Amino acid sequence: MVPNRSDVTSRLQVDLTSTDGLQTPLPLVAANMTAVSGRRMAETMARRGGLAVFPQDIPSDVVARAIAQVKAAHPVFDTAVTVSAETTVGETLGLISKRAHGVAVVVRDAQVLGLVTPTACEGMDRFAQAGDAMTTDVARVAPDAVPEEVFDVLSASHQQIAVAVDADDRLIGVMSAKGALRSGIYSPALDHEGRLRSGVAVGINGDVSAKVRAALAAGADVLVMDTAHGHQEKMISALQLAAEVRDDFAQQTGRRIQIVAGNVVTSDGVADLVAAGADILKVGVGPGAMCTTRMQTGVGRPQFSAVLECAAAAKELGTAVWADGGVKHPRDVALALAAGAGSVMIGSWFAGTHESTGDLLSDYQGRIYKESFGMASARAVKQRTREQSAFERARAGMFEEGISSSRMYLDPQRPGVEDLLDWITSGVRSAATYAGARTLQEFADRAVVGVQSGSGYEEGRPVEQSW
Repeated sequence: MVPNRSDVTSRLQVDLTSTDGLQTPLPLVAANMTAVSGRRMAETMARRGGLAVFPQDIPSDVVARAIAQVKAAHPVFDTAVTVSAETTVGETLGLISKRAHGVAVVVRDAQVLGLVTPTACEGMDRFAQAGDAMTTDVARVAPDAVPEEVFDVLSASHQQIAVAVDADDRLIGVMSAKGALRSGIYSPALDHEGRLRSGVAVGINGDVSAKVRAALAAGADVLVMDTAHGHQEKMISALQLAAEVRDDFAQQTGRRIQIVAGNVVTSDGVADLVAAGADILKVGVGPGAMCTTRMQTGVGRPQFSAVLECAAAAKELGTAVWADGGVKHPRDVALALAAGAGSVMIGSWFAGTHESTGDLLSDYQGRIYKESFGMASARAVKQRTREQSAFERARAGMFEEGISSSRMYLDPQRPGVEDLLDWITSGVRSAATYAGARTLQEFADRAVVGVQSGSGYEEGRPVEQSW
């Protein structure tokens, strides 16, 4: 991308509201991968203005409970890791790693007793109790405290987190100093009732209508009709069924939920899925880090070219696209948006964060990682076909098209998904200022992108140590 003459003087002048019709404050979506999107990811992404999509492999009752928890979460204060005073130190340390703020709140009957940090647990027996490790020196704030007030309280008290409590000292949520800064920059993605938003993926096999009804009843804000090859008859028929259920739901409730469908990489694919009822098209065949499609089948298309063509076709039809896959650096998000994507979906990159669904593991060098796997891999297929016979499951597992186990290491500098959001949005905002754009629509209109050689790409890499 080459720079244009610009009168945008600050990155904060750039409005990153998505152009896909969902109008989320950030154009970023956590992929519907089992190793990525769960309740923690959904909460965090929505709190910072993005979206997460629950995978299709999760039972509908589990998804319903997760969405209910997301909807009940505070839109500004982070959900705390809570333990009782009798919880063991070992269990407490295991729970603390579930959240990037690195603190557990000790509660009794929802009232705050104290805080436990990993540092306080050093040298303690793992069967000791959290009450023995906690500090009662807690920075408390009101639930309606503004970010600047929380930041000032933490600066004055030298505490790691502030705890929001109601008049009866019952826990509402927590916020770190960096969280306070973020709350002053990001706006949450909220539904019509002011609750955090999330999406649900629905496969094209089985009783599609029943699965869509279950997702809508659970409170899904977006439906994602998902299969690797979206331009096929089975997708079209499933999409038509989903659109019928969605339209009935809209008549009953007055709320029209948008349907995302894919994946496609051509304008013909866009046209056919839009005709079947899609509002947004998911674009990408083979660019994902866990995907072996291109090497295994020879099928796919370079992601920028696919997004460019599909976005143009979607725009003519009054719809939009999500760029799905191939995102490894902030530049990839910027280029996808420059090509016309309404939002960008990120999978494996987000798998290596505190908020993803996997457990924290460590290798022989002590490096922390989480496992990731492709949604067409044998591992994912085994989960997806759990209700079929043993023979059918075994046969389906023979047709693997994705990596079943990969280590996604947590970046020590950016271990949380919020850290990655900071990095990505900083790059995208800066790219927009180079293009002279204040909105993502202006960015797509004004960005000038050219073909780059391998040597040109290498020339742009930063040098972290002397050569």
